[in-house]
Amino acid sequence: MEPTVHLPPFRSKLRHSRDHSMGSHPGSMRVANSRELLRLLRQHMPCSRADLVRISGLTAPTVSSAIESFQRRGLVRFTGAGRSKGGRPPRILEFNSRYGCVFGADIGGSSVRLALADLSGKIIGRVNEAVPESGTPGEVTILIAAAIDRLLREHGIAREKVLELAAGAPGITNVREGRVLSAPNLQAWHDVPLADFLRNKTGISATVENDVNLGAIGEGCCGVAGQADNFAFIAIGSGVGAGIVVNGALLHGARWSAGEIGYMQVPGLPSEALQIDGLGALEGAIGGEGIKRAWLACANGSRNQKQQLQPTEVFDLAARGDVCAERILHSTAEHLAAAIVNMSLVLDTPLVVLGGGIGNHPVLVEATRQAIARNEFARPEVVASSLGQDAQLHGAVWLAIQVAEQHGFRRGSERRKHMRPLTKVRAG
Repeated sequence: MEPTVHLPPFRSKLRHSRDHSMGSHPGSMRVANSRELLRLLRQHMPCSRADLVRISGLTAPTVSSAIESFQRRGLVRFTGAGRSKGGRPPRILEFNSRYGCVFGADIGGSSVRLALADLSGKIIGRVNEAVPESGTPGEVTILIAAAIDRLLREHGIAREKVLELAAGAPGITNVREGRVLSAPNLQAWHDVPLADFLRNKTGISATVENDVNLGAIGEGCCGVAGQADNFAFIAIGSGVGAGIVVNGALLHGARWSAGEIGYMQVPGLPSEALQIDGLGALEGAIGGEGIKRAWLACANGSRNQKQQLQPTEVFDLAARGDVCAERILHSTAEHLAAAIVNMSLVLDTPLVVLGGGIGNHPVLVEATRQAIARNEFARPEVVASSLGQDAQLHGAVWLAIQVAEQHGFRRGSERRKHMRPLTKVRAG
């Protein structure tokens, strides 16, 4: 069952790096007012025109004009009459979530997951495709394009109805330019213009984001952090990273590396010079391969039948009292708790969500809580992701919806028609 989707405070405030503020030009003001009215309608529907006037603070003629424009485009519809307060019953409006659709993609080292969703965030269909061993950016792009075609055919949806594609990559990502700067867990991914690749191959407007940031968006939009304005989402799988939300906005950093906590230097781990294409010390210790290495070293050849255990299986053994597995669990939790405490001392986020294939294991979550509970402060609430490994996929869907919202939910041809030319500035 797909999770319930809604527009919590986090979702309504979040402004992504691709969001550009409107100027004071009258045309720009109309666009900005229309965009705000659509957002408010989606957040408060079903509601009446009078409700939108009251909520938005705009004049009744401005709201009526915008609603008429939305109706002509098919973006809103009337669903019936509301309760009368003495006069004519108000007509009730709702946003037409089937007006268009979006795609969200989660790119991993071994597979690509793709979801097709309507404009309410409801997932209509999904596919999971294995990535070839080489896994080059070109091969992954072709894979995504083929999966898009397949889902559109299966659900009888015209390509013209697709408003946006958002994709997450496991590495440092320049969101504004749509470039994956570094992805150590992927082969041959260095300074990849992924957004351009996707646009050229699919013909769909594309946005690219760090995959863990997408996990934070997912948990903030339809997961356990739905009511939180400040929180961190930490994903632990083959890699380790954090998506940080401060005052309802993703924190990217000046050079797009905010949240790359896999490189964090914590007590007890090697202190080494950071290499952009290499793994960090924390990632090497508590990421998937690090836990596997710790298990093999602990077994020391005496447990041949258990040497190929996955990290989650090691934690399962720890829950059953295996001494060696307990030692690994304790070490992992201590390192993770140290990273969380260090983040809390800087950011003071009251909530940390643990996700990823390893991070949301209940035994690790509880051991991490206990390690943090020793502190008198810098002790945020630690919870497991409610979306599990789908957090990134739902985040990609919601990011695609947000970018479509910024463009007024205009389809490809409409969007190009309404784009304002850039103002040329002459040097000197």
